[in-house]
Amino acid sequence: MSGLAEKLKAGRFVITAEVAPPKGGDVAPALKTAEKLKHVDAINVTDNQGACMRMSPVAVARCLVEEGFEPILQLTCRDRNRMALQSELLGAAALGIKNLLVLTGDHPRFGDHKASRPVFDLDSIQLLQGIRKLESGFDMAGNALISSPGFFVGTAAAPAAEPQDLVLQKIRKKIAAGTDFFQTQAVFSRTQVAAFSTAVRAEKIPVVLGVVLLKSLRMAEFLNDQIPGVQVPQDLLKRLDDADDSLAEGVKIAREMVTWARDLCQGVHLMTFGREDLIPQIMTE
Repeated sequence: MSGLAEKLKAGRFVITAEVAPPKGGDVAPALKTAEKLKHVDAINVTDNQGACMRMSPVAVARCLVEEGFEPILQLTCRDRNRMALQSELLGAAALGIKNLLVLTGDHPRFGDHKASRPVFDLDSIQLLQGIRKLESGFDMAGNALISSPGFFVGTAAAPAAEPQDLVLQKIRKKIAAGTDFFQTQAVFSRTQVAAFSTAVRAEKIPVVLGVVLLKSLRMAEFLNDQIPGVQVPQDLLKRLDDADDSLAEGVKIAREMVTWARDLCQGVHLMTFGREDLIPQIMTE
């Protein structure tokens, strides 16, 4: 069992953050970012985030293991068919990677290789089902494995997305497929966080709330315009617009979200976009 799994099962409040693999062959920039995250419980390693090509997340995750960090390997369905995904998973298990966050992934048209053909052989629910089959000793075609991996697997949730009926339908499917925890997109409404936590509480699935550091009004407006399932309310836009220091105001907003999470969730996933130095301020009660 991974350290993250043990902490969540014990009811501890966990803190995760993330590292983007470098756009190059030198892992040093990712490890430099990780050095600023020694106080978090686990580090997400993104997988061609935003459909932009970067170094293999499996390679970065293994380097984090060697440096004493606990990675959460993100794995998207966009770029690989089921054979490649299963190979990646078995390789990750061999390299000591125990935590996963499985995602369907953004379409390539949103990234830096717009001519790339999307795969989407599976979606995140089907990938989760495939992982559970690997753990049972068989691949997705029913062939026996000589050894089976074991993973602590999370899936994404978007509590602020509409329509809510469709969101909850997807959540129920992920629970049925065996998700171990949910990591949410950023949610800027306590009411939405509470409603989502209530909806999954009976299943006893830990919820890790996504907390985005809003560094400026422009960034908040970009989220509203470009990121499905994320909505920064008008009152927060006004706070950022009126503030003498929008970054400092963004830290205050993030701290408020962490306060909600302490009451309603089992942890937070901090997305600070190069300002990992501000995480201690965000986490101050």
